[in-house]
Amino acid sequence: MMHYLDPAPQNPHPVLLLHGLGSSAASWQAQLPALAQAGFRPIAVDLPGFGRTPYHGQWSPWHAAQEALALLESLRALPAHVVGISMGGTVALAAGLDFPEQVRSLTLVNTFAALRPDGLRGWVYFAFRMFLVHTVGLEAQAKRVVWHIFPKPEQEALRQELFAEITQADPRAYRAAMRALARFNVTARLQEIRCPTLVITGAEDTTIPPKTQAMLAQGIPQARQVVIPGAGHAVIADSPDAFNQALLAFLREVNHAALD
Repeated sequence: MMHYLDPAPQNPHPVLLLHGLGSSAASWQAQLPALAQAGFRPIAVDLPGFGRTPYHGQWSPWHAAQEALALLESLRALPAHVVGISMGGTVALAAGLDFPEQVRSLTLVNTFAALRPDGLRGWVYFAFRMFLVHTVGLEAQAKRVVWHIFPKPEQEALRQELFAEITQADPRAYRAAMRALARFNVTARLQEIRCPTLVITGAEDTTIPPKTQAMLAQGIPQARQVVIPGAGHAVIADSPDAFNQALLAFLREVNHAALD
């Protein structure tokens, strides 16, 4: 059974929140209250092998999307707005492509249609992460990642939170997810997406190049992109107010259009 957080089950308008690699539903702690207070029903899940959801021996964005939507069906929370960051964005894309009738809108955050690092430095970073997770394990991987995601001195608390999340993930799931993300490529299918779509980009994202995210937005019919100044890859944590403002404005617009 997929573990999830559902702090406002009484609210209409479900919003499925999909976390990034190594993280969990807890990474949305700055969004859950804001969404609930705005009248939405945020549902944050632990994807397979992360947080408190067990790993069952296979991992792909498609499989994760199917499990997450099955959970929402059991909660009578479909169709839903789907929001995914980084790895969670690939799961959101899989949901929008293969289960369009269950997706009201897509919000794709610091994510990609195909993982293409920006230059040699980017390739070395991902290759070194792959080496670490397949040799010395998650703790060494976590130490590398948290400083890359949160490089500023004042972000120590955020580094500690992310380190704790990564090190509780199932190593098998983490490795399988990294391999699946390296293979993920839906560039040729982006034109199939018909639901309202917003791409949110941290201007200082050093993990997924902003130009890669711009290409994602350009590939989806009528998608829009919002760039948040000063935000990094973990925009939901390092710039929560600006992120929440952009997300809520989009969700309200989609709901309002549905009433017209």
